[in-house]
Amino acid sequence: MKGGDPDHSRIPRHLQLRRNLLRRWKAAGLRPGDRIESQNEITRCYDFSLITVVKTLRDLESEGVIRREVGKGSYLQKAPWAAPWHRIAFFYNRDVVGGGIFRNPFYTALVMAFEQKVIADGHSFTLSSFTDEGARLSDIDAPDAAALAAVRRGTNLGFIDRATSRIVLLDQVIDHPSVLCFRIDCGPAFMEMARALPKAPQRLLYLDTVIDSSERDFRLEGVRHAANAAPEGSRLEVLRVNPEIGGSAGAAPVLEALERNGADVVFGHMSHDWLEPVSSLAPAARLYPIAPPQGVPGLHVDMTAWMAEMLPAIYAGIDDRSLPGRVHSFSATFQP
Repeated sequence: MKGGDPDHSRIPRHLQLRRNLLRRWKAAGLRPGDRIESQNEITRCYDFSLITVVKTLRDLESEGVIRREVGKGSYLQKAPWAAPWHRIAFFYNRDVVGGGIFRNPFYTALVMAFEQKVIADGHSFTLSSFTDEGARLSDIDAPDAAALAAVRRGTNLGFIDRATSRIVLLDQVIDHPSVLCFRIDCGPAFMEMARALPKAPQRLLYLDTVIDSSERDFRLEGVRHAANAAPEGSRLEVLRVNPEIGGSAGAAPVLEALERNGADVVFGHMSHDWLEPVSSLAPAARLYPIAPPQGVPGLHVDMTAWMAEMLPAIYAGIDDRSLPGRVHSFSATFQP
């Protein structure tokens, strides 16, 4: 379903206005005591009659949501959307993680570390999903912050500018003034890997994901820098694969590339169950997947450390909506 508001034509006009005002105040990060628009300002800004505006404000005042002081203005008295704890939601793109998030080891580790940290900090956590067509605005608006994973180019993010929650992108970067982006920087780990290679020409096979995103571009750039730092005479082959396809079907392109050209090092995006068939075909090759299980060589992401950096920034973005969006980078590490 595309992002957007459902049809509210059957909802009474004063309730439509109430909903719009509460969404506006939540998005602005208003707190009790902050000034709100006057009756005349609301009438000018919204396509509602003066009678509807007056009724809506009287209802909000009678409920204690706002208070109006003659000659001084109107103020928010309480925030109905607020809770004494933060409501954090994790959304994953099921068009990318098609088999379910818990069939993908990387996202399983990510969502478990995310949930554990949120709960340990005393906040609430929910798990949901969206598609490349977008997300329902009502789902995105329900929490204080919506963290989106597996976003790629072509994913409809049109709901972002209408959302009242703080939008967070995981392992992805977009240029937006209010979105918090948390990326995994594999560049340093690629360089560590290159420096650890034997001092002889190496055949490097990088498994590049078919999931198109800015992170794919960043990682490919890091791979090319690392290849330049590899022993003289080394050559790099880039093979695009779909790490979401497990088993022999997913590993088939890798095995074909190995039979065709061989490799001394196979690294990058690979399903964990590719390791055995790849190792069987090329037993002398070094295998370095991105985000492997603990104890397996590769480019590791310390999820606990990443959460310790990530969550405080998200909480701060919820508490102060005037804070601009920014890009946070967390470095992966190479473990031979």
